Amino acid sequence: MTTLSPGPFDVTVVESAPTALTVHVSGDLDYDTSEELVELVTRHLTRVGPAGEWEDLRLDFAELTWLDSMGLSALLMIRRRTGAARVTLHLDNRPDFLDRMLDVTNTYDHLTEAARRQDDVSEAGAN
Repeated sequence: MTTLSPGPFDVTVVESAPTALTVHVSGDLDYDTSEELVELVTRHLTRVGPAGEWEDLRLDFAELTWLDSMGLSALLMIRRRTGAARVTLHLDNRPDFLDRMLDVTNTYDHLTEAARRQDDVSEAGAN
Protein backbone atom coordinates (compact mmCIF):
# COMPACT_ATOMS: atom_id res chain seq x y z
CA MET A 1 0.00 0.00 0.00
CA THR A 2 1.28 3.45 -0.91
CA THR A 3 0.99 6.17 1.68
CA LEU A 4 0.71 9.68 0.36
CA SER A 5 2.73 12.19 2.30
CA PRO A 6 1.12 15.58 2.79
CA GLY A 7 2.25 18.28 0.40
CA PRO A 8 4.13 21.31 1.65
CA PHE A 9 2.03 23.96 3.35
CA ASP A 10 2.83 27.49 4.41
CA VAL A 11 0.92 30.57 5.47
CA THR A 12 2.41 34.04 5.56
CA VAL A 13 0.68 37.03 7.12
CA VAL A 14 1.12 40.49 5.63
CA GLU A 15 -0.47 43.67 6.88
CA SER A 16 -1.07 44.97 3.37
CA ALA A 17 -2.91 48.15 4.35
CA PRO A 18 -3.76 49.86 7.64
CA THR A 19 -7.11 48.06 7.83
CA ALA A 20 -6.41 45.00 5.66
CA LEU A 21 -4.74 41.76 6.56
CA THR A 22 -3.48 39.47 3.78
CA VAL A 23 -2.67 35.81 4.33
CA HIS A 24 -0.74 34.04 1.57
CA VAL A 25 -1.61 30.35 1.49
CA SER A 26 0.69 27.97 -0.36
CA GLY A 27 0.66 24.22 -0.74
CA ASP A 28 -2.11 21.80 0.20
CA LEU A 29 -5.01 23.01 2.33
CA ASP A 30 -6.35 19.71 3.63
CA TYR A 31 -7.04 17.57 6.68
CA ASP A 32 -3.49 17.99 7.96
CA THR A 33 -3.20 21.77 7.48
CA SER A 34 -6.65 23.37 7.69
CA GLU A 35 -6.60 23.77 11.47
CA GLU A 36 -3.34 25.73 11.23
CA LEU A 37 -4.94 28.23 8.83
CA VAL A 38 -8.08 28.67 10.96
CA GLU A 39 -6.04 29.18 14.14
CA LEU A 40 -3.73 31.70 12.48
CA VAL A 41 -6.61 33.72 11.05
CA THR A 42 -8.52 33.61 14.34
CA ARG A 43 -5.48 34.80 16.25
CA HIS A 44 -4.98 37.73 13.89
CA LEU A 45 -8.66 38.67 13.80
CA THR A 46 -8.64 39.15 17.56
CA ARG A 47 -5.70 41.54 17.58
CA VAL A 48 -6.05 45.14 16.55
CA GLY A 49 -4.53 46.34 13.30
CA PRO A 50 -2.37 49.46 12.91
CA ALA A 51 -5.40 51.68 12.17
CA GLY A 52 -7.74 50.07 14.67
CA GLU A 53 -9.98 47.18 13.73
CA TRP A 54 -9.44 45.10 10.60
CA GLU A 55 -11.93 45.77 7.81
CA ASP A 56 -10.70 43.20 5.28
CA LEU A 57 -9.12 39.77 5.36
CA ARG A 58 -7.61 38.75 2.05
CA LEU A 59 -6.71 35.10 1.59
CA ASP A 60 -4.30 34.90 -1.34
CA PHE A 61 -4.43 31.48 -3.01
CA ALA A 62 -1.96 32.14 -5.86
CA GLU A 63 0.23 29.27 -4.61
CA LEU A 64 -2.50 26.89 -3.41
CA THR A 65 -1.89 23.42 -4.89
CA TRP A 66 -4.77 21.38 -3.44
CA LEU A 67 -7.93 21.68 -1.36
CA ASP A 68 -10.00 18.87 0.14
CA SER A 69 -13.23 18.86 2.14
CA MET A 70 -11.41 19.86 5.34
CA GLY A 71 -9.86 22.78 3.50
CA LEU A 72 -13.34 23.84 2.41
CA SER A 73 -14.53 23.44 5.99
CA ALA A 74 -11.68 25.71 7.11
CA LEU A 75 -12.80 28.39 4.64
CA LEU A 76 -16.36 28.15 5.94
CA MET A 77 -15.14 28.50 9.54
CA ILE A 78 -13.03 31.51 8.57
CA ARG A 79 -16.09 33.03 6.87
CA ARG A 80 -18.08 32.52 10.06
CA ARG A 81 -15.37 34.20 12.13
CA THR A 82 -14.89 37.12 9.76
CA GLY A 83 -18.65 37.66 9.68
CA ALA A 84 -18.82 37.74 13.48
CA ALA A 85 -15.92 40.22 13.55
CA ARG A 86 -17.52 42.33 10.79
CA VAL A 87 -14.50 41.80 8.58
CA THR A 88 -14.96 41.34 4.83
CA LEU A 89 -13.44 38.11 3.52
CA HIS A 90 -11.79 38.16 0.07
CA LEU A 91 -10.61 35.02 -1.71
CA ASP A 92 -7.90 36.33 -4.03
CA ASN A 93 -6.08 34.60 -6.89
CA ARG A 94 -8.26 31.49 -6.74
CA PRO A 95 -6.99 28.59 -8.85
CA ASP A 96 -9.53 26.87 -11.12
CA PHE A 97 -9.81 23.81 -8.86
CA LEU A 98 -10.82 26.03 -5.92
CA ASP A 99 -13.50 27.76 -8.00
CA ARG A 100 -14.77 24.33 -9.11
CA MET A 101 -14.93 23.11 -5.49
CA LEU A 102 -16.84 26.23 -4.43
CA ASP A 103 -19.19 25.87 -7.39
CA VAL A 104 -19.86 22.14 -6.92
CA THR A 105 -20.50 22.57 -3.19
CA ASN A 106 -22.64 25.67 -3.78
CA THR A 107 -20.50 27.69 -1.34
CA TYR A 108 -19.07 30.25 -3.76
CA ASP A 109 -21.78 32.84 -3.13
CA HIS A 110 -21.62 32.37 0.64
CA LEU A 111 -17.85 32.77 0.81
CA THR A 112 -17.65 35.72 -1.58
CA GLU A 113 -20.94 37.54 -0.91
CA ALA A 114 -19.65 40.23 1.48
CA ALA A 115 -16.70 41.06 -0.78
CA ARG A 116 -18.97 41.40 -3.83
CA ARG A 117 -21.36 43.60 -1.85
CA GLN A 118 -18.46 45.82 -0.77
CA ASP A 119 -17.20 46.04 -4.37
CA ASP A 120 -20.69 47.04 -5.58
CA VAL A 121 -20.85 49.84 -3.00
CA SER A 122 -17.37 51.07 -3.98
CA GLU A 123 -18.28 51.13 -7.68
CA ALA A 124 -21.55 52.98 -6.99
CA GLY A 125 -19.67 55.62 -5.00
CA ALA A 126 -17.21 56.14 -7.86
CA ASN A 127 -20.00 57.07 -10.32
